[in-house]
Amino acid sequence: MSHTLSDDVPVLSLEKMQLSDFAQDFGRSFQRFGFAMVRDHGMDASLVADAWAKAKAFFAMPEAAKQAYIVQGGGGQRGYTAYGTEIAKGATENDLKEFWHVGRDLPPGSPLANTMPPNVWPAEIDGFRDTYTRLYAEFDRVGAKLLSAIALYLGLEEDWFVDPVRDGNSIIRLLHYPPVSSEAPGVRAGAHEDINLITMLLGAEEGGLQLLDRDGRWLPVTPPDGAMVINVGDMLQRLTNHALPSTSHRVVNPPPERRGVSRYSMPFFLHLRPDFVIDALPQCVSVDNPLRDPPITAHDYLRERLVEIGLIKG
Repeated sequence: MSHTLSDDVPVLSLEKMQLSDFAQDFGRSFQRFGFAMVRDHGMDASLVADAWAKAKAFFAMPEAAKQAYIVQGGGGQRGYTAYGTEIAKGATENDLKEFWHVGRDLPPGSPLANTMPPNVWPAEIDGFRDTYTRLYAEFDRVGAKLLSAIALYLGLEEDWFVDPVRDGNSIIRLLHYPPVSSEAPGVRAGAHEDINLITMLLGAEEGGLQLLDRDGRWLPVTPPDGAMVINVGDMLQRLTNHALPSTSHRVVNPPPERRGVSRYSMPFFLHLRPDFVIDALPQCVSVDNPLRDPPITAHDYLRERLVEIGLIKG
């Protein structure tokens, strides 16, 4: 019998638990695995269903039409990134995926405009902009609740993260892993850690996502239908001086009977404000856990990592 993440980690209910109780279970799951699974998260189900439909419609478009939305020199931060472009840090094979990025719409004259480019929108899909603008707001809303829980677990005020993520450089990634042949490499997305603060993932019900446990086992991540998989990103790991670990994860090819099926997922990479200085929290630094990393702004750290994964040139 295969061992899965749900054998070890309870699926937590954000709606049915007191925030203080949820925070302790959520934080313990993060501290042990770098991952958690959450149901009853409150995302608008009809809006999510509409977003799935529009994502599938976009990826079904002809290649030439999709590639018209590649933003040259943009590092993949907005619009379309073609199949086989991204590569995991340290990997030798490019990932077998294509994706679309939706970022934050900043108010006119925002001083952050030089770090967050404007969105682009496919003219071919009616309602695309409206759907993903509303979905972005939903991710922001639910993400704020999750950050409140993390703050409580760390002994901070419940609203500690409100200012650090205000106008944060968060991104919705619409991901498509096309069908693969039986001869394809075994990994659709190489082992990696996420750059951001936390990642909120919808669509992990279709098998393939795995995390690397501390004992070296790859555990399949298989949440119940509609549940969200949430993981620690490198920015939160750095902020907590590695007390909350950013765990390696990957997407492997499915068994032969599922190789002719596309895999879609929808992560929200929740980011800090670009000018926020990531410096280890004092309560996370001790004799037993000395300071690991020097301070760095969120923008500089993001750029450093985008160079490593091949989306921008150094």
